[in-house]
Amino acid sequence: MKFAYLIEPPFNFRDGDGLITGCDVELAEHVFLELGVSPFEPVETEFSELLPGVSAGRWQMTTGLFETEERRETASFSRPIWALPDGLLVKRDNPLQIQGYRSIAKNSLCVLAVIRDQFQHRSAVEFAIPANRIAIFETYNEAAIAVRDGLADAYASVGRAHSGFMRQFPDWALEIVEVPASEKAPAYGSFAFSLTDTSFRNDVDGVLERYLGSPDHRKMMGKYGFTDAEIDLLIS
Repeated sequence: MKFAYLIEPPFNFRDGDGLITGCDVELAEHVFLELGVSPFEPVETEFSELLPGVSAGRWQMTTGLFETEERRETASFSRPIWALPDGLLVKRDNPLQIQGYRSIAKNSLCVLAVIRDQFQHRSAVEFAIPANRIAIFETYNEAAIAVRDGLADAYASVGRAHSGFMRQFPDWALEIVEVPASEKAPAYGSFAFSLTDTSFRNDVDGVLERYLGSPDHRKMMGKYGFTDAEIDLLIS
């Protein structure tokens, strides 16, 4: 049983021994164990390949993704597995005093890094950031390096991904600006499946229904920095 992921701490990343871990990987492993599905095979890929791969049957489930109307045309989604606000990765002390997408749009000197076709890429367009000031990358590391090296002034992703990355690279002199809820509300991420794999998706939802919000789930997510308040958003 193949589970597709991309390197994006704390959802999926390699530990000091080179083993894949993270909250999405651990949750997927728990689900597959509960369903008696084995072996569990995580497959690393790029963001742009996640949904085409699940549609083509190269893997059966993907790491958490934001569900959109467009994506529902090519994939089906589980119940939400996390709810998080966007964050902007910037250099320490935030030299351009970036406060959110609107402040980037207003500052003609500011270049925003995004991952191609991620939710935050679309948000940048919606907030009227000009195309010539949106630097598009394929992986998290490429975008973060662009900020570190001054090729971009901010990198838009899920704030929790930035905090996980910064714990791995504390010497990069970066910090996070949380996008205010008044500008963009927290969004929900879900596992994705083939449109034809309804039975498997329903089985996964059954496990999630029982597990999300449980003491074991809270303990697992707490290892990756998630708070009870963030988990409560999934079960309210």
